[in-house]
Amino acid sequence: MAKKSTAFEYAPAPESRSIVDIKPSYGLFIDGEFVDGRGKSFKTISPSTEEVLAEIAEGDAADVDLAVKAARRAYTRVWSKMSGAERGKYLFRIARIIQERAREFAVLESIDNGKPIKETRDVDVPTVAAHFFYYAGWADKLGYAGYGEDPQPLGVAGQVIPWNFPLLMLAWKIAPALACGNTVVLKPAETTPLTALLFAEVCQQADLPPGVVNILTGAGETGRAIVSHPDVNKVAFTGSTDVGRAIAKAVAGSDKRVTLELGGKAANIVYDDAPVDQAVEGIVNGIFFNQGHVCCAGSRLLVQESIAEEVLAKLKRRMKTLRVGDPLDKNTDIGAINSAEQLAKIRELSEIGEAEGAERWAPKCDLPSTGFWFPPTIFTGVSQAHRIAREEIFGPVLSVLTFRTPKEAVEKANNTPFGLSAGIWTEKGSLILWTASQLRAGVVWSNTFNRFDPASPFGGYKESGYGREGGRHGLEAYLR
Repeated sequence: MAKKSTAFEYAPAPESRSIVDIKPSYGLFIDGEFVDGRGKSFKTISPSTEEVLAEIAEGDAADVDLAVKAARRAYTRVWSKMSGAERGKYLFRIARIIQERAREFAVLESIDNGKPIKETRDVDVPTVAAHFFYYAGWADKLGYAGYGEDPQPLGVAGQVIPWNFPLLMLAWKIAPALACGNTVVLKPAETTPLTALLFAEVCQQADLPPGVVNILTGAGETGRAIVSHPDVNKVAFTGSTDVGRAIAKAVAGSDKRVTLELGGKAANIVYDDAPVDQAVEGIVNGIFFNQGHVCCAGSRLLVQESIAEEVLAKLKRRMKTLRVGDPLDKNTDIGAINSAEQLAKIRELSEIGEAEGAERWAPKCDLPSTGFWFPPTIFTGVSQAHRIAREEIFGPVLSVLTFRTPKEAVEKANNTPFGLSAGIWTEKGSLILWTASQLRAGVVWSNTFNRFDPASPFGGYKESGYGREGGRHGLEAYLR
């Protein structure tokens, strides 16, 4: 008698694209209006299908100058003179509109970025709205934030955000800047401009005064023009460490305030008394959430030697249940890699891992024939000398190392130029506190991973950048 399969079969459950109206082309959002760019244009494509979604204007130095002048006018004449309570009303209005249009934002983010709809729907968009609600509440309470009785805004903030969380990074940057009385010139990533442009429509819908928020699409040159503009008072950047270094050099010697949130190579430490099934879920969430396109991803698993075999067996079993495919399918766990360039980097480093002697494993899964895809992958037999244990892969690739003592775990976790985040799994509260106090990481999660709250600050040490975003601490970078 044939043995029955116990695997669940999932029927397709696609989210409709009909709620999203993607225009054939988009201009730049300057001074409250969409205008034609003076520079070239480029195409944004869907990473899951490779279809061209829209033609996007590429802002040049002249466009940046127009946007900064509009932001300066709005700052001088309107926004900085407005009471905190009035500014808060606009932020509350923006938050409510995002909630009302949540499904539209979630679908558009999945199409343009490649991440699964259940992540954009259940994580990204709700957290975006929560950030605007949170900072709306701070707008009339800045005197109680601990930065002086009458803290003042800086002026014009130039902000450059990455492609892995396009809308969430926008909220992290814009919400505290506006709450503090600054105006903004923001550049979304070249591969994911569409939700930022939809947010520009939200600014219009909320009747935000013209010039308070300006959104310029483009590539590296557009970002450089914003960062180096002499009338920008504050630079905020999230992205790669190499670009962060270039920005730090560009603003050195000026009076510009800078915050940088850069790369990471987080350690996820599993002690021998950890609740293993819970830890496995945390490991999966830590590295395969958003296809591993997460600065704070738990890309190094440090597991105590005595339970390493059990953890790996359960981890592999769990990985076999992950569903890779259409980002708009509500069953999908792992969507598309954001670009061909990023996919090539993931493949290159994975091949180097094999060449250096690590053992590669991935569950069998059928990848779509079009688009950019990479299966969830783990490497065992990894040493700290391996490049896959040292360099940020920024994809669904996990390096597994073992340790014997807590001291060894901490030494291995800290043996990296990065210091953005870490995870600890144990049932001993004292061990959690001791380990956390020894780790050189800006965010340490205990018995969970990748949890974010607008009231909690986020940022790193060493080559992971400086400054904090979120919480009361996130106000400091926008006040003098």
